[in-house]
Amino acid sequence: MENCPHALLLTFPGTNCERETARALEAVGFSTVCVPFAEMTEDKLNGVDLLVFSGGFSYGDYIMSGRLATLELESKLGPALQRFKEQGGYMLGICNGFQILTKLGLLPEGSLIDNTSGRFICKWVTLENKNPENPFLRKLPATFEFPIAHAEGRFVNTIEKAEEYIQKGYGVLTYAEYVNGSSAQIAGLADPTGRIFGLMPHPERFIYKEQHYDADWNEDADWGWGYYFFQSIYEEISATSPVAV
Repeated sequence: MENCPHALLLTFPGTNCERETARALEAVGFSTVCVPFAEMTEDKLNGVDLLVFSGGFSYGDYIMSGRLATLELESKLGPALQRFKEQGGYMLGICNGFQILTKLGLLPEGSLIDNTSGRFICKWVTLENKNPENPFLRKLPATFEFPIAHAEGRFVNTIEKAEEYIQKGYGVLTYAEYVNGSSAQIAGLADPTGRIFGLMPHPERFIYKEQHYDADWNEDADWGWGYYFFQSIYEEISATSPVAV
């Protein structure tokens, strides 16, 4: 394996963002491999630093978003995922991947359900960085933009619990304005270690400045904000020992 952090992108029928996510990871220095779930085995986690669940519509989001993928994962890799986490592995879930991580119980308790509008939302949103010490967010400013594209992206729990997550540093990203009805405007969550991270917005869709909707966007940045999201976790993992499962 190359002497650089290694990411495995696990895909399911209906996953459709793995290639652009892999390109984003490679742009900051990761080596990557995309593995269809049908070919996944526990030993493929050996040497993996970052396990990624990309966006899309796993199994067509039949029943509910991410549910069938979650059942498959629990049956085939449940104990292996726990060992991967306990031994220091990092996990990232984007959009549908966030839904999967939530249902697996790897993130603070809550559900992702239909937007209050009852419609699919596809637009750019302003996000607030609530925990700049999180390893995925260290190189991002206090506010920044990512695009979203989801129908079941409303995070729900009691408002008291959601606000508690933010206070404790688990509610790492919030929408700067009302978007989909999420409790306390939560757009992304991390577990207490900070190594398991899920978000509804798509950082992989804003790697280059030219991907911004405003042709004059600058913000004194050399890249789109998504680049700095992935660079943050690259630098974090590069500073730690490789994971061995």
